[in-house]
Formats: sequence, structure tokens, C-alpha cells
Amino acid sequence: MGQSSSTAAVLSRRESNHNHRSKAKSTALISPMQAEEPSEHGLIDGAPDYISDLPDECLACIFQSLSSGDRKRCSLVCRRWLLIEGQSRHRLSLNAQSDLLPIIPKLFSRFDAVTKLALKCDRRSASIGDEALEAISARCRNLTRLKLRSCRDVTDAGMSAFAKNCRGLKKLSCGSCTFGAKGMNAVLDNCASLEELSVKRLRGITDGAAAEPIGPGLAASSLKTICLKELYNGQCFGPLIIGSKNLRTLKLFRCSGDWDKLLQVIADRVTGMLEIHLERIQVSDVGLAAISNCLDLEILHLVKTPECTNLGLVSVAERCRLLRKLHIDGWKANRIGDEGLIAVAKNCPNLQELVLIGVNPTKNSLETLASNCQNLERLALCGSDTVGDAEISCIAAKCIALKKLCIKSCPVSDHGMEALASGCPNLVKVKVKKCRGVTCEGADWLRSSRGSLAVNLDSGEAEHQDASASDGGAQENGVEFPPVPSQIPVPPIGSSTGRSTSFKARLGLFSGRSLVACTLRRWSSGNSSSRS
Repeated sequence: MGQSSSTAAVLSRRESNHNHRSKAKSTALISPMQAEEPSEHGLIDGAPDYISDLPDECLACIFQSLSSGDRKRCSLVCRRWLLIEGQSRHRLSLNAQSDLLPIIPKLFSRFDAVTKLALKCDRRSASIGDEALEAISARCRNLTRLKLRSCRDVTDAGMSAFAKNCRGLKKLSCGSCTFGAKGMNAVLDNCASLEELSVKRLRGITDGAAAEPIGPGLAASSLKTICLKELYNGQCFGPLIIGSKNLRTLKLFRCSGDWDKLLQVIADRVTGMLEIHLERIQVSDVGLAAISNCLDLEILHLVKTPECTNLGLVSVAERCRLLRKLHIDGWKANRIGDEGLIAVAKNCPNLQELVLIGVNPTKNSLETLASNCQNLERLALCGSDTVGDAEISCIAAKCIALKKLCIKSCPVSDHGMEALASGCPNLVKVKVKKCRGVTCEGADWLRSSRGSLAVNLDSGEAEHQDASASDGGAQENGVEFPPVPSQIPVPPIGSSTGRSTSFKARLGLFSGRSLVACTLRRWSSGNSSSRS
């Protein structure tokens, strides 16, 4: 930020001097002679003009440290800066509407070093087509990352032409596009270095059993991450997943069809996976038993998979002993509970992060987890009817390594907060949300008892800012805090793009924003007439 501010300040002075010398105002670029000519007597506001003497490489490094807005303003100073800024820009995001086609040659003659490109179109506008995508790929042959969003006029032919021009592609993300299996297979056959593939709502593969299989292709040997979201026929990616011997991460979100049989084949062929996410897909204990063949598994997310029970979780825990992160959203089905959690506690001593949503653990399983998992640093308990003061007291007494604790919609009271005051010596942050038994006084007392502890309390009423627990708005890494399904509706797939920000805001466990300041609330209630 310091470099950005100082450079922007120098830019402002230089641009101001240039505008002052100009006889007519214009948005056109200044001439080459004028661009290279230094300020009068080589001075800027009475100081020597050292910037004009900087080598191009130094200017490029400065531009890369600036924000997007500052870069754009810098490019307007002179032709030299315009040229260097364009040549040093490696990441570019464009509005991919159909009127982009005529300006592609000029645009990419300036930004000729782009390696990461995002093409996003509004859902109500006509997007670029095959001709535009092929023209872009012909000028960006060093492209390593491509993101396509709502490019509905791109067909299999356009993707095939793109893949032949950009063979060095390492990451592809496409959402709400209409090309199908042929276009995807063209990418997999030509981009042998592809490492990450993310596909969401690919409309061209909805032909059911008649859909053309996707993969494996040349990219199968290099793929490390595959993410499939909201696909009607996601099983057609089966050959690709099975053939990706070096796959490390597999994520399946809201993909229809029965996945048990395919997971059996996948886990039998691809045994080196480290991370698996299963959300709202049809999978049962049969699929979990297959996953247990991945002995190196470290991260497992089971979200809204009601057919998964304690039996499946036990099979995973007994074989996947390197498990570090476990997220379970039981959807209040009561099919995963103490039995599965105790198996995790006894067999997975490296567990660092545990998120339980709609699961009802008791003191028995929590005590076993706390005693056996000495590395547990992040714990979230959401929508659990059985987690009360006794369970929180157990956590406070046993979880020595715990750093972050989140409690949401649980029958916890101020007595549980009192237990945290003397327990968990490494605790740095506590978030309590929608726990009616926890009062402002209890949170204030905990905060005053442990001055270094950030305590966030949200009782579900109006939100207020607490300066003592604020993080400056930066979201912390670690445990996520997904919403309880019965209380926070998930926006529909077809909602506007504005849903992304609000949806992510609801998912943040440690968003860096303190939700309630009890003292301020008491003050404001007594001075309601003066509130702004």
C-alpha cells in the first residue's frame, strides 16, 4: 500500500503538470515527443524528475505492485508508461460480450503478455462466440489460466480451436457455458499440462445416458484438481477422474445421479487423493467405504449427504488415519453422531479442524475428541441440540491446542462462557451466534477476563461493531461457518450475480467483523433520539 500511494502521488503531480501545460483538454493519448519530454528544467514541483530515468524493468515492477485502478491511471501518463504497463500485465479480466470481437486485435496487441484471462458475460447479454475465442487464443498462446463465465455462444468448435492454440493451459474454469463433451475433450487432448479443472453448469452435456464420455485425454496425467458443480450428467466425467492417476483433490457439488458405484471405481484406481468434498450428491456408506481406500486422505467434507451414517464414517476413520480436516453437515438427520465421531477421535490423532453442522455430539464423543486429538486447533459446532454448557466446559478443560471456537444455534449459556475463561490456554477467538442463553454480560465478562481473546457475539438482533474484537475486515483462513439450512435459505441457481457477495458473507466463520457490541447497544438504547 505504501508503494501504491507514493507512486500514485507522483503520478498525480506528473499528470497535473502535464494537464497544466496542455492547451486543450482531450482524452486522446499524448504524442510520443510530448510523452518522452521531461517537465520544465527536469523538475516536478521543484524536485528532480528521476522517474523518467527509471529502466523499463523497474517501472514494470512498480506497476505490478499497484492496484488495478492505479495501474489504469498510470497508463494514461505517457506513451512509454502505456506500453510498459500493457507489456507487464499478466492478468486480465474482460466483459465478454459480443461487441468485444472488433477490438480484440488492438486490445491484445497492447496486452501481449497475458497469461491469466477471465472472460465473463452478463446472463442477459449476447456473449462472444467461436470467432472471438479463436482470435484471442491466437494472440495469447502463452495462456496458462482461463476462466469462462456465461459464454453461451461458444461451441465445441470454438473450444477446439482455443485448445490447439493454447496448449500450455494449466487451469480451466468454466461456468454456465453451452459447449459439450467434444469441446471439453479437445481441451483434455491438447492441453497436456492441465492441472486444475473446474466445471459448473455445463449445459452441453445434459443428454443423459447418451452423453459422450469425457476424458481421459493427455491431460489426465497432469490433473491434480477436479471440481464439478451442478451438473445433470456429471458421471460422464468418470473416465477423466478414473484416468487421472495423480489426482489430489476431487470436489463434487450438487451433481445428480448415484455416485456410489463410480466412487468405488475411482477410489480403486486413484488412491493418492488428499482432499475430497461431497456436497448434496447421492452417496451412501458404500461410497464412504470406497473412499477409505485413499489412505493418504487429509481433508474430507460431507455436506448434506443424508444417506451417509456412522458406519461409513467409521470405515473412513479406521483407514484414513492422516485426516486433518473434517467437515460434516448432517442436515439434522441424526445418522452421524457419537459412534462415528469417537472412531475419528481414536484413529485420527492429527485432526486439526472439525466442523459439525446439524450433528448432535454428546459429552462422551467431545471428551474423546479432546483427549485424543491433541492438535485440534479449530472447532465449529452449529445447530447442535446436544451441545450445552457441560459440553463447552469439557472442551475448555480438554482442548489444550484449540485456537478458534465457533458456536451457533446451540443451547449454551453464560456458564459455558465462564468455563472458557479459564480453559483452552491457546484460544485466540470465540464466535457465538444465535445462542439465546448467552447474554451481553456473559460475553463482556469473558472479554474482560481474557483481554487477548477476541469474542464475537451475535444474538440475531441488529449488528453492531466492536472495536476490541475487530480484525480490520480481513477474513481469516481456517474453519468456515456454513449457514444452518433451516434458518438461512440458499439462493437459487438462477439468482443475480449480486448473490455471490452476500452468500460468501454468510459463509464466513471468522469474517473479521465483530457482530455485536453489547456496551454500544446499551448506550444506544438510552440515547435512541441521538442515533444517526
